[in-house]
Amino acid sequence: MQTVPFKNKRGDVPVNLHMLSDSGANGKDMAGIHAHTFGNRAEQAAGKRIAIVCAAFLLALSLASTFPNGGMAAGQEQKPITLRTMGSLLFGGTVIERENGDTFHGDHGYAQFYIPQKARNYPLILWHGMGQSGRSWESTPDGREGFQALLTRRDWSLYIIDQPRRGRAGYTASARDDASAHPTSASERGVWNAFRNGIWVPGQKASLYPGVRFPSTSAAIDQFFRQQTFNTGQEARTTEYLTSMGNTAAALLRQTGPAVLVTHSNSGKYGWFTAMASGAVKAIVAYEPGQFVFPEGETARDIPFKNALANEMLQPIKVSSESFRKLTRMPILIIYGDNIATEPSDIFNVDVWRIASTRARYFVDAINRNGGDATLVFLPEIGIKGNTHAPFADLNNLEIAEHLEQWLHAKGLDGRDVPHRGPAPQTTTLTIPLQQDR
Repeated sequence: MQTVPFKNKRGDVPVNLHMLSDSGANGKDMAGIHAHTFGNRAEQAAGKRIAIVCAAFLLALSLASTFPNGGMAAGQEQKPITLRTMGSLLFGGTVIERENGDTFHGDHGYAQFYIPQKARNYPLILWHGMGQSGRSWESTPDGREGFQALLTRRDWSLYIIDQPRRGRAGYTASARDDASAHPTSASERGVWNAFRNGIWVPGQKASLYPGVRFPSTSAAIDQFFRQQTFNTGQEARTTEYLTSMGNTAAALLRQTGPAVLVTHSNSGKYGWFTAMASGAVKAIVAYEPGQFVFPEGETARDIPFKNALANEMLQPIKVSSESFRKLTRMPILIIYGDNIATEPSDIFNVDVWRIASTRARYFVDAINRNGGDATLVFLPEIGIKGNTHAPFADLNNLEIAEHLEQWLHAKGLDGRDVPHRGPAPQTTTLTIPLQQDR
């Protein structure tokens, strides 16, 4: 095991991490996590207490030596992260009762949460995209701080989820369906193209778009591919499955209370169904969603295409007018990055984002025509250029975080008068045949 020294003004000294209990303004104990240096009394008196999330956070966020080109690199925020609490939970899911009396608990979601000491009112729920997990929101591929640290430091409570049948929510009775795997997750070339780092086609080397904000060091590229992860079961492209995913996320919202839902890519469609299933969604921020819902009876406008599969997979999802109107009760922000094709392409993931971003315009128009409040932003059009499919992990992710905060402020969602305190206890009925006569 390698130990990493913590560098302060007096040089490199060992760090001891332990929990302290501080009395808050309400007289209750408030858990904080602090670091103290060893040494004599003079050194201890001179040392500055540094509040941090946990030992892992210290290594990941505060030690520049962990990532030579990242961590707390130049230009990143140095303010310590102080938490009231942190933890994880599993939400939603099903219980199968077998003929032999056994049970199987599966198809739930997983959330890790971070609640700042001075939290804002509404937490943010961060939902990953296709072939990804909650890892997407943590450190960037080149080791800089991701939204996990950037937003927590700014007093946003976070719930970073792994969706059912993915990552730490992988427990399922469903069989994997590799035969019908989405082209994006079927090959690393597909992932490269989907994230718009550049173009990579069979028989040629991968390329980078000029001026792209993807951190393109050898190590970052290696980390980028290693964060991909498969489904452990089938991810059906049916309305029934979309509805079940929305209901599962609604179970999380019953514990978080009112929250802002932040989706990425393929989870965009799950975000629409979550907001239709739960009145606790205060707003939706969708980074590069792929599919959109439209009310039944509204004629879908055709979008020219070259890749037939891309066109097929991105068809509008029809829902009842009543369900669609639920999306008009909250502000919606949709954000796309740079290097989106303007002409049809044979390459699947090139055509995908041209079709998706075009249909986003129609979705925003439909929401606003029905009395809603939807905004579509193409980052290059507001002077932010070079971003990939994952702006929150790009070299300018601080700028992306600031853009998000500005919108949340404009919508009155950044208040502090009733700070979020963490998840409410889960309530459920007994899910196994437990003898209770003792």
